[in-house]
Amino acid sequence: MIKDITLGQYFPGNSLIHRLDPRMKIILLLLYMVVLFMASGWVAYLLLTAVTVFLMLLSRIPVKLYLRGLRPLLIIICFTALLNIFYTSGEVLVQFWVFKITKEGLFNAAYMILRILMLVIATSMLTYTTSPIVLTGGLESLLSPLRVLRIPVHEFSMMMTMALRFIPTLLEETDKIISAQKARGADFESGNLIRRVKALTPVLIPLFVSAFRRAEELATAMECRGYTGEGKNRSRFVQYRLCLRDYASLLFVVGLGAAVFFTDFLPF
Repeated sequence: MIKDITLGQYFPGNSLIHRLDPRMKIILLLLYMVVLFMASGWVAYLLLTAVTVFLMLLSRIPVKLYLRGLRPLLIIICFTALLNIFYTSGEVLVQFWVFKITKEGLFNAAYMILRILMLVIATSMLTYTTSPIVLTGGLESLLSPLRVLRIPVHEFSMMMTMALRFIPTLLEETDKIISAQKARGADFESGNLIRRVKALTPVLIPLFVSAFRRAEELATAMECRGYTGEGKNRSRFVQYRLCLRDYASLLFVVGLGAAVFFTDFLPF
């Protein structure tokens, strides 16, 4: 299960999505989330599903990687679907004891599942196609107006990107610790819930020690390289500039939002 979590990983490539400006990628992701929550009918969700599949293929990232990243969310998805199925009022299809399945509940459950899946895929696409350094620069550039309020934008962006970058590293470290503890006879699968939680103690302590050690090593490496944060005379090696493909991508997402909005006025 731990190996299935792919959030924060970057896969180098030369697809159109890889070449987009990182600032535009973040803006497009936010707009796409808004469009997802605007959708309210099966036509809108069918359109969004087709667009999501198209973007997955356009990114040239293997589809199995997107699907593998969804596996850790199966419990949350199933729980959300059950809540919508049994606790949505409407036309009753099946009823037993205090539970009832309604037609509206089935539709809401399907819509919610699709919304969660597309939301996770879109977020994963951002990290899959954008390196941590580029993502830091794009996020810092977008938040730069907040410097007027004396908010440390550079440090904030750096912390967020570093935390995202070290998710795969910590997951890999967790998997190694669990394998080592199993080789020593540790049992993480039998017993009740309380016993399983207690069995994780030999995993959590080494994991915290390893995380603090990596943080100290990273801080030392940054100091040795003369990193002092954002300075007044600090310049950038790479200057971000929006080009035609960035504006075309923005127009595409805005058009998608308009199409989803007008689906509410369809007679079916």
